[in-house]
Amino acid sequence: MRRIDAIGITFGIFVAGGILYLILQATGLDSIQAGIWTQAVLVTGLLGWLGTYLFRVFTQQMTYNQQRKNYEDAVLQKRLEELTPEELAALEAQLQAEEQPEETT
Repeated sequence: MRRIDAIGITFGIFVAGGILYLILQATGLDSIQAGIWTQAVLVTGLLGWLGTYLFRVFTQQMTYNQQRKNYEDAVLQKRLEELTPEELAALEAQLQAEEQPEETT
């Protein structure tokens, strides 16, 4: 997210809070009650966003983690494509040897 996007979202939330306040006043609430309900809605929204953010952090679904994983996958794929048939056969043989359980005597 770019800085201008964050500024735009912040401004939009500020304006939405003001509009909600005006709507609540127009429906008959006094200014104190309208302010309390507006703050309650904005704080609830903030806590909801925080919950989704923490969920993405703990499940490692953040943009940086996804970009890093995609980069690592692309690098590994490129290296695999660059292997000669002999190197590929040796790698497959090594993987098969590691998959077979070792016998102990």
